[in-house]
Amino acid sequence: MSLNRGIGSVQYLKKRIPKNEKYQHVKTRLDTGCSLTKYMERLEEIKKNYRYRKDEIFKRLKVTTFAQLILQVASVSDLNESEIDGESHGPEALITASYLFTPHSVINGVGELNVNRNHQKMENESVSSPEVADRPYPDCPYLLLDVRDRDQYDRCHIISAHSFPIATLSRTMNPYTKDVLEYKNTAGKIIIVYDEDERIASQAATVMCERGFENLFLLSGGLKVIAQRFPEGLTTGCIPTSCLSSPTPKGKKSSVPPQQQPSQAAEKRWQFTSDELAKIQEQLEEILIPSNSNSRMSSRMSSSSSQSQASSARSRQSSSTAGRDSARAQSSRPWK
Repeated sequence: MSLNRGIGSVQYLKKRIPKNEKYQHVKTRLDTGCSLTKYMERLEEIKKNYRYRKDEIFKRLKVTTFAQLILQVASVSDLNESEIDGESHGPEALITASYLFTPHSVINGVGELNVNRNHQKMENESVSSPEVADRPYPDCPYLLLDVRDRDQYDRCHIISAHSFPIATLSRTMNPYTKDVLEYKNTAGKIIIVYDEDERIASQAATVMCERGFENLFLLSGGLKVIAQRFPEGLTTGCIPTSCLSSPTPKGKKSSVPPQQQPSQAAEKRWQFTSDELAKIQEQLEEILIPSNSNSRMSSRMSSSSSQSQASSARSRQSSSTAGRDSARAQSSRPWK
């Protein structure tokens, strides 16, 4: 008799906790790992911000990866300039400043500057142009192309981006600029295209890949994802209202409508300022390591990352002097 009798009632398993609309926007601070709710939220984010297709022939680049690439390029450029200014008496200074950049931690297969080809070019540019902020980074490993119309580019674009409307690809004669031809299938360099929401950039990336561009990347999400994750530091000008219309959670009222943002023309600049780089670094750390987590693991990771950054800044001088002996060996090695 005891074996046939059930324990409890089946209705208890079907009972659900009633939900309160007032606290729908409140999220837990405890990271419980992978769950179906997080997976569904991830799918909703992909559907709203990205346009994945099964027949894509181009490669993609995340916004966070692009931000890491910008930080590395800017830090190495500042380090090279300081070393060139401090040790410009000997020929080893230019060689030391040329081999340091290896951003394989950001993009596999991209990095390691060509010392022999760009040694004379960097020297000529440093003598001819006194304004550092008016020219791109020396031997920049990426070429950023804005495939929207020219008027949209003038209103807002990413700093260091070149205007390259998609209508240029339909030309019979000279469809590419000098910079595009210089970066096409060059070892250690990539071409990145973007727009607002991947509508135009995906078409441009497909056409260029069909024409033989093997080092082409699409910036996933475009300005729409940049406005959500990096609202300050990456762009110049007024971000379009279509990119600012982010969905608000249930039960939470939107504070300021996107139409009230002051309109300002975009500046055509090729380098990031120190304040913009600091904002990008803070937002990147907030994305990778959220500050609202109370778990011990996240606090240990954030403290260890800050300690590693401080130690790397102190050991940067010693590593630069110790690597001079192997500069020629690293620069002659082919990059896989």
